[in-house]
Amino acid sequence: LPEAVTAMAEQLLTGNYPGIDLRGLMTIGQRDATDDQRRTEFAALRKLGEDCAARFGTRHFSELSMGMSNDYELAIAEGATMVRVGSSIFGPRPTDRAKVE
Repeated sequence: LPEAVTAMAEQLLTGNYPGIDLRGLMTIGQRDATDDQRRTEFAALRKLGEDCAARFGTRHFSELSMGMSNDYELAIAEGATMVRVGSSIFGPRPTDRAKVE
């Protein structure tokens, strides 16, 4: 939940987790959301990332991973630094192929 991010980030950054290098936030938009709903979700995550960067430093909040093959343009417009476009490159997942066929 968004309201839990600050506490979790604090725990990861102050705890003894040598294998963890926190670099930002990631989200996957709702599956059946409209473009306006997705844009709102992406904007909210960008704001949350900005708030975390102000509190914990940009070293730990330089990345914003959001957007997939069907909505990456909206995500980029809202500040994504990483997008996941596997379906555009490799085609639908096997579980999604049945829906397509």
